[in-house]
Amino acid sequence: MAKKPTWVIEKEQARRAATAETVWLFGLHAVRDALANPARIKLRLVVTKNAADKLAEAIAASGVTPEMADPRKFAAPLDPGSVHQGAALEVKQLDWGPLSDIAVSGDGAARLLLLDRVTDPHNVGAILRSAEVFGARAVIAPARHSAPETGALAKTASGALERQPYLRVKNLGDTMLELRKLGYVLLGLDGAGEVEIGDAAATFRDRPIALVLGAEGPGLRERTRELCDQLVRIPAVGDFGSLNVSNAAAVSLYAVARG
Repeated sequence: MAKKPTWVIEKEQARRAATAETVWLFGLHAVRDALANPARIKLRLVVTKNAADKLAEAIAASGVTPEMADPRKFAAPLDPGSVHQGAALEVKQLDWGPLSDIAVSGDGAARLLLLDRVTDPHNVGAILRSAEVFGARAVIAPARHSAPETGALAKTASGALERQPYLRVKNLGDTMLELRKLGYVLLGLDGAGEVEIGDAAATFRDRPIALVLGAEGPGLRERTRELCDQLVRIPAVGDFGSLNVSNAAAVSLYAVARG
């Protein structure tokens, strides 16, 4: 029987995770940061002896009793190919509270990232890392057609999932309208945008800004584009195509951080 491609495995994993009440995080970094997060409800920790030694301090501080596993027969129900490094932690998904609270009084500058159907967990994980680095208050995505919390996303986020709010909303368009009422300027990233991101950032430096990014290829959906206050572009030297969405998010966040 042919082995499933990685992207197929991850898509199946995301589909299950979207409806699951718990998530299995894996990898030393992701598990260590989750153990250290008091907001995480931790249910089951499976580790090899080697991983337990490396995580000894975090395990002791968390109060979680680990289950020791044979590295050749790892007991956690992870998908094949998951690079778990001998550590897996079953947790409840994080509850960050109402969007309005975070948008108005969350940590960091009044900057948000909205993702329009970005489904790749690796892209979303990288975006969460950039959001944490540049101090965005939250990353927001629709509940459907987006990457849910999964072990793959958490591993790529390299701990940022524990600290950076990742909110999945019922309807992205309605959320954009809500943010506009809260005073946010909605800047949609588009290769055909009428102004450069740096110029827009300077224009709206004193306003809360929500950056709206679409999936690679399709870009922003029609309604999403229409709800943006302005479409902006990242300037490029030469005709080399477009940036990966996670790279575009990092560049855009840097631009608005400089203002």
